[in-house]
Amino acid sequence: MASEPEPGGTPIGRRLLLGTLGLGALGVAAAPTLQRGLESFLGGAADKDPTGLTGLLPNGGGFRYYSVTSSVPKKGENDYRLTIDGLVDRPTTYTLDELRALPQTRMVRDVQCVTGWRVPDTPFEGVRLSQLLDAAGVRSSAGAVRFTCFDGAYSESLTLSQARRDDVLVALRMQDKNLSHSHGGPVRLYVAPMYFYKSAKWLSGITLTSDVRPGYWEKRGYDVDAWVGRSNGRDDEVT
Repeated sequence: MASEPEPGGTPIGRRLLLGTLGLGALGVAAAPTLQRGLESFLGGAADKDPTGLTGLLPNGGGFRYYSVTSSVPKKGENDYRLTIDGLVDRPTTYTLDELRALPQTRMVRDVQCVTGWRVPDTPFEGVRLSQLLDAAGVRSSAGAVRFTCFDGAYSESLTLSQARRDDVLVALRMQDKNLSHSHGGPVRLYVAPMYFYKSAKWLSGITLTSDVRPGYWEKRGYDVDAWVGRSNGRDDEVT
């Protein structure tokens, strides 16, 4: 005696099937817009969140948004300035247009946060930091570079040899777009071989110093030399 076939679920009609497929296609088409909206929301919320809890929210773009202050002023074409001073022969201040007029370098690298998340194959574009240092005329007594930010709180440092690497940029673009405010725009530091906390957002000052001065997170226990895979007890495995 033949056995009865097992139930295969409730059948659906042709109209329902076509409607479901239509909604799926709509979702695919809307995904980039929804993702941009989510990134904009998370970025705006992070600007007003001194707790950093917004950094725990999921984000399909892969990035998390961090700020160490309750809010960050926005700067753009008319009021952004980057100052280079300290142990240099020619202290200089650049406008955004002047930075854009300099030769630009584009590189594609993984972004790795020390907390574990990663965004692979992320394009960054900007001026090599070494080019700005050469233009300013670094004095022989300089051994390090200190970076300050217009949020009024964050800072970072590199040794002079680290700062002169070809994969360290004063970045103006990310993911082939001008840097948004949420991502540290209009200008941020990008230190490709190190954890992302070294890539200071909202960059406003580059000061040549005699030795390394620990930055915001280094004063709170993070490694000063933040090479991916060789610091903070982490490795470079995809997380």
